Amino acid sequence: MTQSRQSPTTDPKLDASARVATILLVDDEPHITEALKRSFRREPYELLTATSGLDAQHILERRHVDVVVSDEQMPGLSGSQFLSWVRQHFPHTIRMILSGQASLEAAVRAINEGEVYRFFLKPCNPTDLMVTIRQALATKRLEEQSRRLLHEYQRQAALLAKVNQTSPELLRLNTDERGAVVIDEADGEGELTDLLAEIELAMKRS
Repeated sequence: MTQSRQSPTTDPKLDASARVATILLVDDEPHITEALKRSFRREPYELLTATSGLDAQHILERRHVDVVVSDEQMPGLSGSQFLSWVRQHFPHTIRMILSGQASLEAAVRAINEGEVYRFFLKPCNPTDLMVTIRQALATKRLEEQSRRLLHEYQRQAALLAKVNQTSPELLRLNTDERGAVVIDEADGEGELTDLLAEIELAMKRS
């Protein structure tokens, strides 16, 4: 394994926009990965390389990787087999494949087994690959943001449900004959402070 552009901000728990994206290039021909690394020298990525699917598996088990670009024809695990493994174990890692065979069978196998984001033919145009990776990372960031928002919504909904079950009076609102919420200005501020304190206590207990 080789790597370049080390960055301390590769923790997968960080916001995707706050860390450098990590790209793993997999090819049994080192001159191919070295050529791709030179093409990416101006891109803000951390680049890792592997010369086999097995080596790449070991990297993925130790490191967070955003995008995998793999050759199809490699000794041992083929690119399709390797990316199928990636899909099963790291479903949020974007998967792309390079192939020297312009066969429909190879493309269908890669799409079906590895659910690849993009299938490239060798020799691959580095500019096309870079543009595709940028687009894929933008999509990944949106998906990660959506997952975070959904998780936060579910957490808050569960909290409100728990508060409503244990202390329903905290969430009970006074309304007038038209259904509008009525706030007693005399003690509204104190009640609001008490409500926030109760909710904070419930969050600590949950």
